[in-house]
Amino acid sequence: MSSVLVDRLGKEPQRAPVIVDCVALIDAQVKQKGFVIKSAYATIKAIKKKFVPDVCDALLDEWLAKLQPHYDKWSSAKASPFGEFLVARSDDVAEDLLSVTDKRAQETTHTTVKKMYLRMRDGAKRNVIDAIPELAKMIEKHLDAAATTTATPPPTPTVP
Repeated sequence: MSSVLVDRLGKEPQRAPVIVDCVALIDAQVKQKGFVIKSAYATIKAIKKKFVPDVCDALLDEWLAKLQPHYDKWSSAKASPFGEFLVARSDDVAEDLLSVTDKRAQETTHTTVKKMYLRMRDGAKRNVIDAIPELAKMIEKHLDAAATTTATPPPTPTVP
């Protein structure tokens, strides 16, 4: 089965704007959280300024691959918008997305980041579930943009 999400959102020209929006989504979600999460996030960003965008870029294809089965189920019925479909399955979607970061946390050499992630992992699922409505809107936005990009072929050059 093809990976529509990776093909449409994980490749240029959509990839860069998707990453920018992922970072913005994470920033917005963190702003709504308590002191511990805000402090941990600030520490991570202080250690390496581009850490969050770099991680989003590194994990994007894996996250999209985890979302693909949900997209495939939705696509076969299309009884509701994709965003509503994800929200209705937010528990499973959150676990799927967290499986990517869990694996990466176990493999990372950034010990400070790993310690912070493991310390906050128990609450991470709730945080991801809280973010799924905005994540779903972001995915729909970029799928629409990708459809527009692929539906509009480039102009044919004229030969003098």
